[in-house]
Amino acid sequence: MKIAIFTDTFHPDINGVARTLKQFTNYLDTQNISYKVFAPDSYGNEYVSNNITRFKSFSFFLYPECRLAFPSFFKIKAELQDFSPDIIHVATPFNIGLCGIYLAKKLNIPLVGSYHTDFDYYLKFYNLQFLSRILWKYMHWFHRPFKKIFVPSNETLLQLNRQGFANLKIWSRGVDCQLFHPFYDTKTVREQYGLSKKYLLTYVGRLAPEKDVNTLLAVAKTLPAEINEQIEWLIIGDGPQREELQNGAPLNMSFTGYLTGEQLAKVYAASDLFIFPSPTETFGNVVLEALASGTPAITVNSGGVKSIISVGVTGYLCEPGNVQEFVHSILQLLENDSLRKQMGLEGRNYALSQTWDHIFSNLLWHYTDVIEERKIQKYA
Repeated sequence: MKIAIFTDTFHPDINGVARTLKQFTNYLDTQNISYKVFAPDSYGNEYVSNNITRFKSFSFFLYPECRLAFPSFFKIKAELQDFSPDIIHVATPFNIGLCGIYLAKKLNIPLVGSYHTDFDYYLKFYNLQFLSRILWKYMHWFHRPFKKIFVPSNETLLQLNRQGFANLKIWSRGVDCQLFHPFYDTKTVREQYGLSKKYLLTYVGRLAPEKDVNTLLAVAKTLPAEINEQIEWLIIGDGPQREELQNGAPLNMSFTGYLTGEQLAKVYAASDLFIFPSPTETFGNVVLEALASGTPAITVNSGGVKSIISVGVTGYLCEPGNVQEFVHSILQLLENDSLRKQMGLEGRNYALSQTWDHIFSNLLWHYTDVIEERKIQKYA
């Protein structure tokens, strides 16, 4: 099998789409499966591979980590014809994705796609709700040619079903439990960030309106003083709200910027709780990484994270924006060490069952199904 992937974000971009696709291409390497990625240039272009063709680009205003490229159509067509893929997978609904759709039709190549980002929910946080109808019309038109549309969670599948989408299949997310685990030396993390208080609470993600990080600040300021004195926060990530958040943050909250790899994994492992108020996730990779690290998660009862958290077993779910629910859940776990530790163990056990190999092999089965269906139609 030869696979062509069209995406408007790829490694080393830091977002769920880019990281998932990088995990996928890593898997394809281990299976000796040929692939070619068409993607925008990235920040500094430090990641180079013979399997990737990149194009000049600029940031998309609703999601700066996802880039709008200026692809050379004739270059893509020539490379695609030379590569001769069995299937095209379009991962994003922007310029490069549009090229993938057009060329799949032009060259008669089986086409699938994936839906990763709830842009309609994003509109609410940028006061652009009036664009919702236009957005959904575009999404319908864009996804109509796909033989299968892969979505990361059952919640997203139900949402798209309600919007009238068809050919939906679950393509869940896994986690690297060899990288993310609870067995790091947490003392070095505490020394690195000057942490001296009893509890460490962590957030990982973009610092942007759609992640509802303002709720995070409200929670930190609402916790009772006697508990707050024992807490330190690490806010890991970057984005358009960082300066605003830093200016309004309490003294026990530190901002690290983006962390990746082992550096990020060590912080998860050193944390007592992972707090994630974002209501717009189609999955929530960072929540699964926290669980793999043995850290219970307190998240929102919204989006894809609902399918990750088992309430009272691996963490708690709170209504979006409900500061008091978050405060109550945090207090419940900080005041009960044995429950918190048990949840950490359960989270780790759950993460161990979410292997990338199983998820990607299932995706390849779907690819094969689409390819075989095209062959039958061709010779019927």
